[in-house]
Amino acid sequence: MHPRVKPALRRGWRDLNTVQFGMTPAHAMTLGPVDTVTGTFLDLLNGTRGMELLREEAVRMGLPEDHADRLVERLSDAGLLDDATGGGAGADALRERPHAVDRLRSDLASLSLTAPAPGDAERRLAARRGLRVQVRGVGRVGAALAALLSAAGVGEVDVRDGGCVEPWDVAPGGLPPGSVGERRSDAARRLVRDAAPERPPRRGSPCPFRDDTGFALVLLTPRDDLAVHSPDPLDSEPLLAAGIPHLYAGVVEATGVVGPLVLPGETPCAECLQRWRVERDPTWPRLLAQWRSRRPRTPPACDVALATAVAGTAAGHALAFLDGLSAAGAPHAAGVRWEAALPGLRWRPREVAAHPDCPCGAAGQAVLELSGAAGRSRVTMAEQRPSAESCHRANRTRRPGTWRAHV
Repeated sequence: MHPRVKPALRRGWRDLNTVQFGMTPAHAMTLGPVDTVTGTFLDLLNGTRGMELLREEAVRMGLPEDHADRLVERLSDAGLLDDATGGGAGADALRERPHAVDRLRSDLASLSLTAPAPGDAERRLAARRGLRVQVRGVGRVGAALAALLSAAGVGEVDVRDGGCVEPWDVAPGGLPPGSVGERRSDAARRLVRDAAPERPPRRGSPCPFRDDTGFALVLLTPRDDLAVHSPDPLDSEPLLAAGIPHLYAGVVEATGVVGPLVLPGETPCAECLQRWRVERDPTWPRLLAQWRSRRPRTPPACDVALATAVAGTAAGHALAFLDGLSAAGAPHAAGVRWEAALPGLRWRPREVAAHPDCPCGAAGQAVLELSGAAGRSRVTMAEQRPSAESCHRANRTRRPGTWRAHV
């Protein structure tokens, strides 16, 4: 192990005996009392030294023999420490590709704040390379979302859509102006390849009628605003049958929508949403039939800034799920539709309950035990709510020694 104080957290002295790591309420922590020598020793925790060398340095500085081990243990328990050589074989393989590491360095620093164990961020980032996701619908939202996931290190991002790129599909971070008139799927695949930290091997165009399996997540981002507002349950039936998690995202009129994240058999699905709407509003099927029969002849409303915000939010939820990071035992978008309307753009959650008569079976799950791609739930820093105070505390019990941590 080569301990390293997480570089994503800025460090400062609150007074002569107290060190603060981080600035924001969600991550700020204080360490104290810290004597001058221990404060100097913190600078040595930069990932360039193993524990044996750190112990020698601590003794040379006049600190007790076990001081280095106790300091490293407490910093690790508080989520302040990383391991420059940790993460397993996948992380080692990633480090051998310096160009990709440089592209992902900021992502790794961010992931280290939500994956608290030393080496955990490297392991999760390396695991992304082995994941397959699919984006269905390549308009302003879907194209940007696919590019974001590819840029974040997801190994294979498959995109599916028909038709050709229209002028109103173009957006910064999405389909470029030069792709207008090109086949939409071809333009999107090139966008994904260009966004990737390292160029994946070029694959032939997949057959659109192939029965897809092996996707860790499918993102449904229809260009049709009606499909965003009221997803057709028939579209997700194959995903439910195959047990493939899927996340909805898009823009309807001037409202951005992200969610719900559907974990087959565990969380509410599109049919649950439709059944509840029919119960609340008996005229809903009549309205839906009229809207579906009167296809608009003009492009749907899709503000470029709103579409970008939706793509970014959906990518954040997707990556949190793929990385196995959750809150209160369930992914943030499970059973929730996040909505933000112009001009305020304030995201509001709308809960989606499992319908007792829906064949998806989610209503029978009394206790959620949900996970990301690895297949089991994990305890992470993401489960801690942001504190209203400037710092929050983790280790309440003071251990013997010259210092203690307040998190």
